[in-house]
Amino acid sequence: MSDTGERLDRITSLGGCLVRGTAGAFAGLYLLLCLVTVAGGTAGGRSHLPFFLTMIFAAGVCAWAALTTRRFVVWALIATGLSLALTVYAALVRPPIGNPSMLLELSGLLVVVTRVIWQLPRERLVPMTVLVGGAIVIIPFRGSAISLLLFSAPLAVLVAIAIGAGLWLRAIDARRARALTAARRDERLELARDLHDFVAHHITGIVVQAQAARFTAGSAAPRSPEQLDAMFAGIEKAGTEALTSMRRMVGLLREAQDNRDAGAAGSATRPVGDLARVEELVAGFGSPPASLDIAGDLGELPPEVATSVHRIVQEALTNARKHAADATAVRVRVGRTAEGVEVTVRDDGQGRGRRLPSGAFGLVGLGERVEALGGRIHAGPRPEGGWEVVAVLPGGRSLPQSGP
Repeated sequence: MSDTGERLDRITSLGGCLVRGTAGAFAGLYLLLCLVTVAGGTAGGRSHLPFFLTMIFAAGVCAWAALTTRRFVVWALIATGLSLALTVYAALVRPPIGNPSMLLELSGLLVVVTRVIWQLPRERLVPMTVLVGGAIVIIPFRGSAISLLLFSAPLAVLVAIAIGAGLWLRAIDARRARALTAARRDERLELARDLHDFVAHHITGIVVQAQAARFTAGSAAPRSPEQLDAMFAGIEKAGTEALTSMRRMVGLLREAQDNRDAGAAGSATRPVGDLARVEELVAGFGSPPASLDIAGDLGELPPEVATSVHRIVQEALTNARKHAADATAVRVRVGRTAEGVEVTVRDDGQGRGRRLPSGAFGLVGLGERVEALGGRIHAGPRPEGGWEVVAVLPGGRSLPQSGP
């Protein structure tokens, strides 16, 4: 996962903690008011004080079950069991119902229903929904059979609304999971196309040099051992590079399930990105204006590394155009460090005027590609302002070798 994804997850988690903390504080204040009501003797007399205290305790448990993130199923079962026990007791004893904590109990159980639909696996979904929803619907039986007839239908409607909200949240999560899977699949298919182009390039070189060697062997003009050795060395180098390219990418492609799509990806050819195309890409980027600095000591990059450099610059420039409308300049640099090839794309935008939506799936795909090559990528805000994407790719002889 990229640094941007991890940071977004932390922000989301912090926001969830703040929401749960605020809701818990309000629930605590509400329960305190309920206790004051009981202490003031306005809840139906002292003889039923244990029942009202149990109602307040059950409301607190329901609120906790609605807000907790740990052992949710256990707390949901405890809250539902307490609510059912109170309903059965009240139906048998018929104490006066006057404590407002029942509103918090109902609210907590409705949130529990939503979370059950949203978060639980399918095998637990139906029994837990029936259990919690049934506990909500029969709560009016604490008053009388007439109350059950009058209020059970409206409560059933509220349960249905909670179920709908849970299904909507579950659908959002499923849609995002599918989008992430599609982004990774698209990146794998792109790598498959690259693999085809890399191997085709190397094998073409092998064939040409082998033909030249055969022509030399059959010609009358004698060739020196040094010339023949150079020819065979070129064949050996091209074969080694083709095998190395295949080994680097095949691990990521193993997860592809659709053989027909993989075959189509292998049969379709397209231009492979390289440093020359990076120069064209930056030169054609005019809003905001972009500049390119390519270090002179890069040397010859493996084709998959050069293609990845092109993809990183392309995605970073696209994001700058989407989300840095106020940026005045974008600086792209491709250099060499002790770890390999470093690609940096930085802008000076302050985040104003961001109007285009984005799901950050491009960065997910780049993370897949960079990790497949044994590198790392970072994307995030700069301390002095603006945004940066920094990727380090193993280059030259430092590229990782996978097993046979």
